[in-house]
Amino acid sequence: MEHNILVVGGNGLVGKTIIRILKSRNPHIHIFTGGRKGGNTENDLKVDVTDPASFQVISDKKISLIILSVNDRSDNILRFAIDNGIDYLDITKPTPDLVRAYNLAKSRNVNSRIVFSSGWMGGIVSGLVKTLSVEKSDIQEVKLFVYYSVKDLAGESSAHFMAENVAKPFIRYENNKEVSIRHFLDSEKFDFSFGIDSREAYNFDVPDLYILNQIEKVPSVNVKMTYNSKLITWLLGAFQKVRIFNILSLKERRMIFGSSGKGDQSVFEIIVTTKQGSEKLSLKSEKGQAELTALSAVLHTEELLKNIHENSVCFSHQLHQPYSLMEKLKTYQTIHIKTSR
Repeated sequence: MEHNILVVGGNGLVGKTIIRILKSRNPHIHIFTGGRKGGNTENDLKVDVTDPASFQVISDKKISLIILSVNDRSDNILRFAIDNGIDYLDITKPTPDLVRAYNLAKSRNVNSRIVFSSGWMGGIVSGLVKTLSVEKSDIQEVKLFVYYSVKDLAGESSAHFMAENVAKPFIRYENNKEVSIRHFLDSEKFDFSFGIDSREAYNFDVPDLYILNQIEKVPSVNVKMTYNSKLITWLLGAFQKVRIFNILSLKERRMIFGSSGKGDQSVFEIIVTTKQGSEKLSLKSEKGQAELTALSAVLHTEELLKNIHENSVCFSHQLHQPYSLMEKLKTYQTIHIKTSR
């Protein structure tokens, strides 16, 4: 079967990385790059998420799967995929947008696979959580600790999300109760693996808070993040504590969060607490966030290409058997995973 895949936002950092990894692993598939300005080759398509009139080319090229790696606030691509029976994989949405899009998709009759993959690092956390507990009902709490390096090569989307939302409260879950919190407060000391050492980690909003509680029914979920620079981490906490972010303009906040280096490691760690005790899974991507996010998107795509999954609305971790997902990640040369009690 011929597969025509369109990566919307394929000229961005993560989009380009998805195309590179996907081509290297699946040379037989035909990949198109979608962007607002089009391009110079027959594989470059002019697809503007704000202009549904530009979507006709998706039908003309007989696209069977759309990978969305750019922010589509109005869900125009999602609606087009549903209306035209095209498979859809979205790796871009912050929590509020994800909830809205998921509810939209669930309210429609779908004749394709509509997959949301906006959790941390391409939606793999919930799948890895399942490797730490045989029975989902046994899980009482999940904590996710994120190590972020300002030297990492990062795209604009995460920086823009932080700039737009840093002054807004968000929700974590404690015994299935919503707890309103703000970024960079309520520090917790955590001993990171891979030689990073002990760091103060602060509140951080990722869609996994919603996914683990509302979809996977984990009663308590908490996410905290630290920067590679202890000074930067402390300053962000101080800014939030005295509400400096509230008085800064969006442009000024983007300047604070918009730094992007030439590349560095990315690390996250999952602590799962059950009635029997706690277990930890630690993951390091030597090439940083963009590489890991793109790899995750490719693994989800490869699952969809098998055509074994029924038409439905789901989250990307639900495509995989948990241990299968972990083994696929482990086989990638620059990914390192270890578990411990």
